[in-house]
Amino acid sequence: MVHSTSSFEVQLAIAIVKTSILLVGGVVTYLAFSAYRRTADRSIGLLAIGFGLIVVGVLLAGLTFELLGSNLGIGILIESLFVLSGLSIIAYSLRAR
Repeated sequence: MVHSTSSFEVQLAIAIVKTSILLVGGVVTYLAFSAYRRTADRSIGLLAIGFGLIVVGVLLAGLTFELLGSNLGIGILIESLFVLSGLSIIAYSLRAR
C-alpha cells in the first residue's frame, strides 16, 4: 500500500471536520450529562461517559498528530481505541436496566 502526503486542502478539511466533531460531540456529551444530573439515571450517566470518551479520542488524535508531531497512524490508533471504548460503553448503557 502506497501512502502519499495529503494536500493542504485535504488537511484543512480534516481539521475542520475534526473540530466540528469535537464541538458537536461536546454539546451531546454536555446534554447527556445534564440529563443524568436531572434524573440520576445510571444508564444516562454511562451514555454521557461513552460520548465523552469519543470526544476525548478525537481531541487526543489531533493533539498527538498536530502538536506532538507523531505519526498519523498513532493518532488514528488512539482515536480508534477511544471510539471503541466509548461505543462499547454506549452499547452497555442502552442495555443497562
